[in-house]
Amino acid sequence: MMIRQWLLISLLGGLAGCATTAPLETRELYYTTAPEETFREAVELMVEQGYVVRHADISLGRAEASLARWPEYRLQLQVSEERSGSRVSVSALRGNQPLPPYVLDPWLVSLQSKLGVAP
Repeated sequence: MMIRQWLLISLLGGLAGCATTAPLETRELYYTTAPEETFREAVELMVEQGYVVRHADISLGRAEASLARWPEYRLQLQVSEERSGSRVSVSALRGNQPLPPYVLDPWLVSLQSKLGVAP
């Protein structure tokens, strides 16, 4: 009986180790537009790209959206005021695994274009 309990505990401990994920890294870009405008356009871009916005709070500058296809893709957005513009931080997950930050560069460029501040 004691051996069975020990094996069960060992198995559960091993499975718990498999569930860990790498830390979520963000990609950031500064825009010359006001934070409120940047936030609205960023959320609108998510919707245009097929994401379902689960949470959006303009006062906090935070939004989270998911793409409803397998595996689920999730975007996490943070917009904050910086100097006379806004700083956008975005991160993404595929399933439960973080995506490398450079994968988000095209999204940030699309937002830049949508805001009309592309070089």
